[in-house]
Parts: sequence; structure tokens; C-alpha cells
Amino acid sequence: MKSINRVFSVLFASILSLSVFSSCTSKPDDTANSDKSSKTLNLFTWDGYLPSDVLEGFTEKTGVKVNYSNFESNEEMLTKLQAGNDGYDIVIASDYIIDIAVHEGDIISKLDTDKLSNYNNLDPTYQSQYYDPDNQYTIPFSAGTPLIVYDPSVVDIDITTYDDLWDESLADSVVMMDDARNVIGMTLKSMGKSMNETDESILEQAKQKLLTLKPNIRSMTVNNIQDLLISGEASVGYMFASQAALALEANPDLKIVYPTGGMGFGIDNAFIPENAPNQNNAYLFLDYILEAEVGAKISSQIYYLCPNQASAEFLPESYKNNAALFIPEEFLQDIEFIKDVGDTTQVYDKIWTAFKQS
Repeated sequence: MKSINRVFSVLFASILSLSVFSSCTSKPDDTANSDKSSKTLNLFTWDGYLPSDVLEGFTEKTGVKVNYSNFESNEEMLTKLQAGNDGYDIVIASDYIIDIAVHEGDIISKLDTDKLSNYNNLDPTYQSQYYDPDNQYTIPFSAGTPLIVYDPSVVDIDITTYDDLWDESLADSVVMMDDARNVIGMTLKSMGKSMNETDESILEQAKQKLLTLKPNIRSMTVNNIQDLLISGEASVGYMFASQAALALEANPDLKIVYPTGGMGFGIDNAFIPENAPNQNNAYLFLDYILEAEVGAKISSQIYYLCPNQASAEFLPESYKNNAALFIPEEFLQDIEFIKDVGDTTQVYDKIWTAFKQS
């Protein structure tokens, strides 16, 4: 596997040089089959992760209707697939959960890249990662780094580190992603530890520290967390790259923080589940989103880094200049993927439950 520093050196040098779908609560079409006459694709990912014009464009081009179902967390997605495919043809989820699924077996099918005419559009920087070193299962969809964002006009301190989120002056003013591994990981980073710590004594220290952050938390949510910062309801946020980018676009006076001590990094990927009922349409969809202009359309709307190197010429300047997406290389020396921590996952779950219930 490439070293992460090398990944980013290549990535940022290369990039900077340059309807029909159902409601999100719909059930997959279980009656569809895998023959070429099927006109259905069952998509499973986070709410709003695929722009409506992209889905409409796919239907217009292929005649295939997209049934869009969403999950709230990677863990929820995996639980559903472990219980049986339930009719999904394409899933888009995060690296660490894909790693678990691959090792469990019989959940993700191997890709036939000969069916993808646009496969070579992918930037190799995003491939050959720890969860799919031989690129057998996944198509990179997006990538980004969780960041701190704050309004300097109402915050009395200069925020530069994760530790600053614990400052007493920020009582009831911090919004944060409702994501266990990222928030616990951020807490571990504030202690100079790995986001994938497995030493239970250190995790107990992280738990106690995280509990003391609760008075500063105004809200925790998954979707549209940036709106609370834009509206002024909160003055500080710890959020995903896309949300930070949207916040900065809405209010350029907000300040993006590249926390000292290291940052997390993640790549979301598309894959075809084992026994997908409409595999032909799944390949049609993957090939469609790998088109250069379609890839640019997706990334410029969801505000994550674009893994499609052919899309670079179609990305708007406002996207390429957003400080929440294109982070100066000197801040990328200590980035870290969230990874599967095995049985220690239960410890993380207990920490998160204690924090949410406190």
C-alpha cells in the first residue's frame, strides 16, 4: 500500500495543477432480476449523497430507474448486508466498514473492470488502499478530512487544536458530527494518540476526557450540520469536509482549522453487494459516475475530493479554491485513516453510549 504522505503529495500536486428516483425511505425492488431487461437499480447510501440531477441523468441515458434508500451510519449498512443483501445493487460506504465486509466474505462481490469503459479515469492515488489493496472490490467515490470550523467574530479564542474545543468559553456553542469513531478519534488525537487506539486503559482516559466536553456541545447531528454554524446558532463546528466546505462557501469569514497533532482522512467507495439482483445495471451506474463530466458534477455538489482524474478540467474554480477541500501539504504529514479495531469496537461503542447518555 502507498504511504499516506505519498498519497497526498501526489494527490494535491495533481489536482491543483489542473428523474427519476424514489423517496429515501423506499424499499429496494426485490422483484427485479439480473437479466438485461431489468430497468431498476437499488442504491443504498447516505441521504442526499447522490445529486438528483446525476440520478436523473442516469435514468435519461439508460432508462434505468433508481430506487434510493439511505442509512444513518456505516454500521447500520453493514448490519443489513450481514442479514442478507435485501435487494441492493450499489452501496456507497466508508473505507473501514468496507474493510470489515471484505474480510467477512460473501458480502461484497468482486468487480469485473472489463465492464467499466471509464475505469481508467480513476486517479490511482485513491486506489490500492488498505481496505482493497488489489482494487478487487471498490470504486472510489469521494474523500475528505474532518475539520474544525469557527466564526472568529464571536469566538474569543484562537482555535488551533482539538484541545481548544474543551475551552470553557465555548460552553453550549459547539456543533459536532454524530459519528462515534470520528469524535472518539478526535479525542484520542487531542491526547496525542492514534484514532485506532486499542489499549483499554488509554480508551478509558479518552472516555473521561470526552465526557468533559459535553457542556460545550450544543447539538450533534449527521446531516446539514453546517447550517447551525451558518445561521449563528453555533459558533464552532467539528464536521466532515463537505460540510465545512459548504459552510465556508456560505460565509467566507468563517475560519477553517487544520488541527495540529494530526487529522483523520477517509475515502468512501462504491461497491456491488454479493447477489445484487441487477448487476448489469450496477455496472452501468458505476461506469456512468466514472464519466469525466459526471464525476465533476458529483464532487462539485457534494463537496468532497474528486477521485476521478479525468474530471479535473470540469471542476469549477470555486470548488478547487475551497480551503476545506484542498489542504496545504504541510498539514498533511500526520493524517490517519480510521480502521477496524476488531473486538475493541465494543469498547468504542460503550464510550459512545456513555457520552450520548451523559
